[in-house]
Amino acid sequence: MSNLSTPSTALFPVDQYSIEDSIGFMLARVRTQLSRNADELLLPFGITHAQAAILLMLSSGQHLTAADLARESYTDAASVKRMVDRLESRGLIQRMPCGHDKRVFRILLTAEGEQLKQHIPAVFCGMLSQYFEDFTAEELGFLKSMLRRALTKNTLATP
Repeated sequence: MSNLSTPSTALFPVDQYSIEDSIGFMLARVRTQLSRNADELLLPFGITHAQAAILLMLSSGQHLTAADLARESYTDAASVKRMVDRLESRGLIQRMPCGHDKRVFRILLTAEGEQLKQHIPAVFCGMLSQYFEDFTAEELGFLKSMLRRALTKNTLATP
């Protein structure tokens, strides 16, 4: 266990900690709400938000293996495999063996997957527009800026 000392000028004083006011807890709750909303809006397409995210990640060309998808989505490999299996059985993706390593499969969108993928950004953007309707464009820009900055801090420093 690492020794995370708390300086007297800590941004998050332990004696004032409340789970309901925790940034991590609030971020997790917002993510859950957004995921539920997206799941509902994607019902007509027969996919979940997690499956839609996989389709979008595959379309970027940067994440072409199950390991890439698991790492990028911070999802365990078994869950990604199940999602890939479901998407493949629906004809939305296909697995292709990698030329250099037959144990590794590249995952590619099929024509049907490409077609479905075209609808996802509109669903996500419409949902986000409703969810954040009380925010100004400036506030959203600031929020995204802060989240990007937080994402650069992906490790904890240990003394």
